[in-house]
Formats: sequence, C-alpha cells, structure tokens
Amino acid sequence: MKNAEIIALSEQELIDKVKEGKDTLNKMKLNHNISPIENPLTIRHTRKTVARLLTEASKRKHASK
Repeated sequence: MKNAEIIALSEQELIDKVKEGKDTLNKMKLNHNISPIENPLTIRHTRKTVARLLTEASKRKHASK
C-alpha cells in the first residue's frame, strides 16, 4: 500500500486496516515459525505497511489537537 493510498483512507478505514495488518502479521509470523514460508520478505513488507498506517493515524491524531 502506497502512502497516497493511506492518506486517502478515512479514519475508520485506517483503524480497520491497522487491525487487519496486525492480525495478518501475527499469523504470518506464527506460520513462519512452524514451517518456513516461501518468501519471508512478505513479513517485512507487512510490518512496514502497518508502521505506515500507524504513522498516518498518529499524524491525524496530533493534527486534530
């Protein structure tokens, strides 16, 4: 997900995407620990996407104050 797409999300969509991303990341980590996944770089990509979403949520929170 690109930054332009993240900025275009509404508040509720942003919160939903963060939850979804965290759940996906936890599942990927668990699956990777049990049996290695084909491309472990997807874990890194998912983690960075969640971080971008959280950064945008934080920006919006501080901008509204």
